[in-house]
Amino acid sequence: MGAGHDHGHAHSHAPATGTAAAAYRGRLRIALGITLTIMVVEIIGGLLADSLALIADAAHMATDAVGLSMALLAIHFANRPPSTNRTFGYARAEILSALANCLLLLGVGGYVLYEAIERFMTPADTRGGLMIVFGLIGLLANSVSLTLLMRGQKESLNVRGAFLEVAADALGSGAVLLSGAVVLTTGWQAADPVASLVIGMMIVPRTLKLLRETLDVLLEAAPKNVDMAQVRAHILALDGVEDVHDLHAWTITSGMPVLSAHVVVSSEVLSAVGHEKLLHELQGCLGDHFDVEHCTFQLEPGGHAEHEARLCH
Repeated sequence: MGAGHDHGHAHSHAPATGTAAAAYRGRLRIALGITLTIMVVEIIGGLLADSLALIADAAHMATDAVGLSMALLAIHFANRPPSTNRTFGYARAEILSALANCLLLLGVGGYVLYEAIERFMTPADTRGGLMIVFGLIGLLANSVSLTLLMRGQKESLNVRGAFLEVAADALGSGAVLLSGAVVLTTGWQAADPVASLVIGMMIVPRTLKLLRETLDVLLEAAPKNVDMAQVRAHILALDGVEDVHDLHAWTITSGMPVLSAHVVVSSEVLSAVGHEKLLHELQGCLGDHFDVEHCTFQLEPGGHAEHEARLCH
C-alpha cells in the first residue's frame, strides 16, 4: 500500500499454464492421423472416379490437417510457463491458431465453390459407384474424429475450430455419398458439382461464426457468459461499496476469463479487517456467480478517481 494511497489488490488463482485445449491434445493427434489417412484415400478415389466432390473433400481434409497441426502447435506454446515479459505466457497462441483456421477454411470454401461452377460449364464423366465407396469411408472416419472432439469443442475455441472442420468434412462425405448415388442411379453428372457447392456452402457460415468469436477474444470483448451490468450490480450490492469504475472483463484464451475493477469503498471498510473481508467477498462473488476466478481489485476511498486522472496528465 503506497503512501497517500489506499489501494487493495486481490488476485484469486493465478492463471494456470494448462489451457482448455491441452486436455484434448491426444484426441487431436488421433484426429490428425485419421484426417491425413482419409485425405490420401479421397485423393485416390477422386482421381479414379473423376469426382470433383471427392477432390474437394480431400482438399478440405488437407486444410483440416494443417489446422489440426496448428492447433497442436498452439497448445504446445500456450502451455509454456509465463515469463517476466509474457506474464500470461503464450496462451493467446490458441486464439491465433483459431484465426488461422478460419482464414484457411474461407479459402477452401471459396475454391470449392469456384471449381464447382467450372465443373457445371465443363461436365466430367463421374463414376458414381466409386464415389459411394470412398464417401462412405470418409464419413465413417470423420464420425470417429467428431466423437473424439465433441466435448473439447465446448471448452476451447481452438478445439472448436478443429471440430467444425471435421464436421464440415463429415457433411461433405455425406454429400459425396448422395451425389454418387444420384450419378449411379440416374446418370445425372451434374450431381457431382452440386455436391461440391453444398460442401462449400456448409464451410463458410460455420467459419464466419468461429471467426466472430475469435475476433471477440482478440478485441478483448467481455466473455459471453459475463453480463457486465450484473457484475456491476453485484459489486455495488456488497456492504461498504459506494461505487465502481474502470470495470473491465476480457478473455486471454478459451477457459481463461479475467476481470479488473476499481472499487470505491467507505472509510470504515478501509480498516484492516474490513479491507480483507471485502476482498474476500468480491472474489467469492465473481468466482461463484460469473465463473471469473482471476480478478484484480483496487480498493480506494471516495474522490480517488479524480486524483488518478490528474496523475495521468
